[in-house]
Amino acid sequence: MDIGGDQILEETQGPSGVQIPVLALTRRGDLKTKLAAFEQGVDDIMTVPFSPEELLARVLAITRRAYGGPLRFSPVIKMGEIEIDILNRKIRAGTSDLHLTPLEQSLLYLLAANAGRVLTRDEIMDALWGTDYVAESNTVDRHVRNLRAKLQNNWRKPRFIATEPGRGYRFVPVFTEEGAES
Repeated sequence: MDIGGDQILEETQGPSGVQIPVLALTRRGDLKTKLAAFEQGVDDIMTVPFSPEELLARVLAITRRAYGGPLRFSPVIKMGEIEIDILNRKIRAGTSDLHLTPLEQSLLYLLAANAGRVLTRDEIMDALWGTDYVAESNTVDRHVRNLRAKLQNNWRKPRFIATEPGRGYRFVPVFTEEGAES
């Protein structure tokens, strides 16, 4: 079922007439599109692609405005041996601090946020570079290879990123005795 943004906005009217905050995402960054979204009732709008940190900051800001007061938020995501500090842009794999480029961090966030799910090269390309970006056929593969090198991830025995031949890539969190989930 394909519904438009205006129908989604109608559905955000919560019980007792409480308005749920709305952050719109668009691939069209022109002023006319943004103004139309605000006219329909969105609280904020972002153009794809965007950084995960900016999305997080905007979600926190509109939620704080809508519900008042500070929010509890843990900026550190721990998944197996990987620890991602979103706000401070620090990545830790096991006992090693990793120094990743912003694009590598975004790629890792994207894969980790979809842990267990196969992401196609096209999905990765659209999420990180946008749908209008024309790239070489191996752009995603090169960035995954670079990220794997920094994660000390052998593609034959995946520690974090598994290749699904002919399909794409999948994040596989590895749990050790010390890093096991409780």
